[in-house]
Amino acid sequence: MLKQITKNYYKAFCMLLCAMLCLASGIAQETARKGVVRDAVTSSELAGVTVAVKGTSISTQTDASGVFSISASRGQVLVFTFVGYELHTITIGQSTTLDVNLRPSDNVLDELVVVGYGSQRRSDITGSVASVPKERLSNLPVTNVMQAIQGAVSNVNISQASSIPGDSPATQVRGLNSMSAGSGPYIVVDGIPLTKTDGSINDINPNDIESVEILKDPSAVAIYGVNGSNGVILITTKRGATGTPTIRYSGYAGVEEPSHMLDPVSAEELLARYAEYARITNTSLFNGGPVRNEYEYDNYQNGVTTDWLDAVMQTGTIQNHNVGLSGGSENAKYYVSVDYFGQKGIVKGFDYDRYSFRTNTDFDPTKYLTVGTSAFIAAHNRDGGRANLTQALAMSPYARMYEDDGTLTRWPMYSEQLWENPLLHTTTDPERREFNMSLNGYAEMNFGNIWEPLSGLKYRFNGGYSYVPKRTNEYHGLSVYNANGWGRIHNAESQTYTLENILTYEKTIGLHRFDFTGLYAARSKYWQQSEAIGEVFPNDVLEWGGLGTASTHKVSSRADLYRSISQMGRLNYGYDSRYMLTFTVRRDGASVFGDNHKYGVFPSGAAAWNIHNEGFMESTRNVIDNLKLRVSYGVAGNEAINPYQTLSLMDSNPLALGSLSNAALRYRVRMGNQDLRWEKTAGFNTGVDFGLWGNRLSGTVEFYKTNTQDMLILQRLPRITGFADVWSNLGKVSNTGIDVTLNSKNIVKDNFSWSSMVVFAHNKNKIVDVYGDKKDDLGNRWFIGHPVGVIYDYTQVGIWQEDEIAAGLHNGWDEQAEAGAVKLADLSGDGLINDDDRRILGQTAPKWTGGITNTFTYKDFSLNVFIQTVQGALRNNPQIGGAADELGRRSAPADLGYWTPENKSNEWRSLSNRSNIYGYGFPKSASFTRLKDVTLSYNMPADIASKIGVSGVTLYASGRNLYTWTNWLGWDPESRDIPRGHSQDGVGDNTNYPMVRNYVFGVNLTF
Repeated sequence: MLKQITKNYYKAFCMLLCAMLCLASGIAQETARKGVVRDAVTSSELAGVTVAVKGTSISTQTDASGVFSISASRGQVLVFTFVGYELHTITIGQSTTLDVNLRPSDNVLDELVVVGYGSQRRSDITGSVASVPKERLSNLPVTNVMQAIQGAVSNVNISQASSIPGDSPATQVRGLNSMSAGSGPYIVVDGIPLTKTDGSINDINPNDIESVEILKDPSAVAIYGVNGSNGVILITTKRGATGTPTIRYSGYAGVEEPSHMLDPVSAEELLARYAEYARITNTSLFNGGPVRNEYEYDNYQNGVTTDWLDAVMQTGTIQNHNVGLSGGSENAKYYVSVDYFGQKGIVKGFDYDRYSFRTNTDFDPTKYLTVGTSAFIAAHNRDGGRANLTQALAMSPYARMYEDDGTLTRWPMYSEQLWENPLLHTTTDPERREFNMSLNGYAEMNFGNIWEPLSGLKYRFNGGYSYVPKRTNEYHGLSVYNANGWGRIHNAESQTYTLENILTYEKTIGLHRFDFTGLYAARSKYWQQSEAIGEVFPNDVLEWGGLGTASTHKVSSRADLYRSISQMGRLNYGYDSRYMLTFTVRRDGASVFGDNHKYGVFPSGAAAWNIHNEGFMESTRNVIDNLKLRVSYGVAGNEAINPYQTLSLMDSNPLALGSLSNAALRYRVRMGNQDLRWEKTAGFNTGVDFGLWGNRLSGTVEFYKTNTQDMLILQRLPRITGFADVWSNLGKVSNTGIDVTLNSKNIVKDNFSWSSMVVFAHNKNKIVDVYGDKKDDLGNRWFIGHPVGVIYDYTQVGIWQEDEIAAGLHNGWDEQAEAGAVKLADLSGDGLINDDDRRILGQTAPKWTGGITNTFTYKDFSLNVFIQTVQGALRNNPQIGGAADELGRRSAPADLGYWTPENKSNEWRSLSNRSNIYGYGFPKSASFTRLKDVTLSYNMPADIASKIGVSGVTLYASGRNLYTWTNWLGWDPESRDIPRGHSQDGVGDNTNYPMVRNYVFGVNLTF
């Protein structure tokens, strides 16, 4: 037996030796082929072109001078590929020197697209990945990139609820997947997450961004596992390139104004309101009238009026200046950027300054090792006391602004004390500072450059550190009529570490292409905050700098730690650029969940078929340039809750026992839940990508359906349990919709062209279940079969008129009705107006959105016009409903009418405080169509630019939010409108602020 085994090993050894000799003989016949690759149009050398021997794993790239060297035998085929250029092949002959010219390609299918932990050619993508148009990333006066892509990408809903300088818009991808947990997308910058670091999209300077990709379907986002259920936004910043240093300056400056002015009533109209309110309430006006309050009387007698909106508003300004330096050698590349953004708001005191610095570097110390960094610092300053727009809109034109000593009057409409002077808090000087210091680095090992049989195998290490400190310091003293003084110092900071190990392997065997990615990652975030408050100060001199001088002190602090571990594997397979498969599985463990369910597994699969590459499509080549069918299914997760929510925590309170002070422990009101687990979203997506007539018409149509279960819901508990609520896995939500993107080249001439891009998105959000019993949750307004956000209210059918009340028509309908009151439908038919008459009237999210971009070019001029539309949204209107019985005690928008015996309106209620006793919210359509932005630019010809010492010049003028078509009564259908505004305590920015329109002029210079 042993002899037979030895004999078999000997045969195997001989066969292996023969094979090695044959291989060595073949290699010996190969010859080094050298050459240079150039652009066929400009004749410039092309660096980074991939040169491969077809049917083998041998490949190389051209250097900074376009030169390459590769071993190949006579008769073999060299394949040259480069992004933006047509594929080129050469059959090797006798010559050892090659001169290759590549022609630029209009085929977008060859574009490389970032897909998470790598990139793919667009033709090879199997999931739903949307790329933001490049033109949206430049020449637009925006604070952050989200404002630039608003309305320009299908089913990415970006709403600008606040135009306060420095505020970020809210973003949702393909609907709302959760009812209580966070639902914003996961943002990744240069491979390192920005989300969950306490950083903001405002930290990323738009001038530094090279590309933005949005992963939308579960297959595409499953690679990010627990973070991907709400979509993923991948941002790639600019990096250096081989060549001489290039200096770029980008700058613009302009003015801002309200996109719509909500004018108040005139002085005469307000006096008429006062008289009507006095009649209704049977009260007398001050000193016989016609004004209502003491402080108004003198100004009325002297004919003095104040335009309060003009007093708190101003012409805003906006400016941005960016200097970038890039360049490098074959082995070292760099990109450095310095940026300043400044904005003076249209409401006094709302100013914002951002300073940022970025440096991206890439080094090749050896042929097999590449290392690099991506570091940035962003500093945000929103200091200063602020005026209150809502208080200004409420002020009587006869109200008193100043006291005799020149100080601001506290109650301008005294004896009315509901509204303070809107300029009062401009006398304070709070500090609001925020910073983000991030340092990310990578090291990539190419094993194929160490040993050729390992060609295609790479290892990459990513490391990221982010430090985000924030502080708010404020003091309220005599200037705001606080006689005792009140000061506060609030500090918060977070430190986030990210470590990723990524192994990739690419292999091509004939027509088969394999691409594997493996990931092992760890992340931690430490957060802490501290606050000190002082009250009763001896004077206002030191403000918050002297909290120790206060008589009363209060100190508090908090801290928490988050950690996660992730493993992921992804396999891409392609056959002959016709059939593509993708399989992904990710396992995540997070500290926010209970000990019983810390880990979750998220698998996905996708397939794509490039139909246009089939042989039977040969006869359609002159019509169909691209036709691809995609289908995918996957599961993604959501962990958007804070640490320690699964624990039953206790607080320590001092307790006096006799003459001693002891610490007493008591449970917090939230119950722990060790069985809490991931919210999971499973989804199906199918799409068709197409290009026709030389890509004169191209686009994508997608249909999707997602189901979210085990939702993270803050469940209320009976008080008898001793707890108020608990985080539980309950409920199911589904989203079904369609995405459409169309691109057309309408006119293409030598000196003139016109192209269009149309996006359309429809999403239907539906609650499938809440607590597992198929019952609605009336308190939270969660209804089975309806969207998460709905308007649940009465139905207004008019206004009660005097003759209807006199005829007794309200009896058996609304016994409490009076003339001028809101007439509500008795839908239950029980002869009463009560909760049984409430119905679901509409949804707060839009039913569909769309946008159209038209780009016209004539010689060196370009005109870009973008129109956005949002349809099917319903919102309660605070301007109508929030005033309640205040309508006779304050000024109001001129467009807001009211009922009187003479003006028998069937739309507006009376000024009586009983005209809306049921708390009807006055829901109105928030649909709109907006001329979002228009940009006219001029690209100076190179020969003219060279005469002024620069290599490139672009001049442009741009306007944003130029006009809005809507029936909404208010500042804007998107802007939040909080009744009575926000108490100016300096804590945050949760206050009312109009949508702004701006006009800027800018220049981009390249040296």
